[in-house]
Amino acid sequence: MTTRVKICGITRIEDALAVAALGADAIGLVFYAPSPRAVGIQQAANIVAALPPFVSSVGLFVDADKDFVEDVIQRVSLDLLQFHGDESAEYCEQFDKPYMKAVRMREGLSLESWVLRYENAKALLLDSYQPGVPGGTGTTFDWGRIPDKMQKPIVLAGGLDAANVAGAIEQASPYAVDVSGGVEASKGIKDAAKIAAFINEVKRV
Repeated sequence: MTTRVKICGITRIEDALAVAALGADAIGLVFYAPSPRAVGIQQAANIVAALPPFVSSVGLFVDADKDFVEDVIQRVSLDLLQFHGDESAEYCEQFDKPYMKAVRMREGLSLESWVLRYENAKALLLDSYQPGVPGGTGTTFDWGRIPDKMQKPIVLAGGLDAANVAGAIEQASPYAVDVSGGVEASKGIKDAAKIAAFINEVKRV
């Protein structure tokens, strides 16, 4: 099975088009104001409108107000919601859209319990744990902590780039990989050459 690729932290139409042309399966749009990769609602709507067919749009939220999420959903054509904070399953499910839940891989965490807790999630996104930082740490975690047979698709994130993604896939066998900082020229600005190298490494495995 081919590992899917999501490029997160898209802030410009030209980057979204480059990502699509290079073969990514999905883009991520960050609706979290403290992030250097945050986008406004109209900015995100313009980016999604420019996407070609068969490239999915994912909206990332961190403990967002319910009304804000609903406003984004009404104005931006998102295919999937991604929740990166301490959201409960009930919170995630109230929007009647497919979602995945991010899990920050702190020590002692049981992934099996997360699978049960978020049983209606389309996937779990596994990210590195850093106190006080909801994501985008640029650091990896021990991929050996992921059980061999998970009952839910796994999206692997956290410190991935062209140099380590093939090894990560070989060890963890994720459904998809998620990269942001590892393919950037600067925060929020993507580098086409780095994206191409990353996707080539994914396809090589």
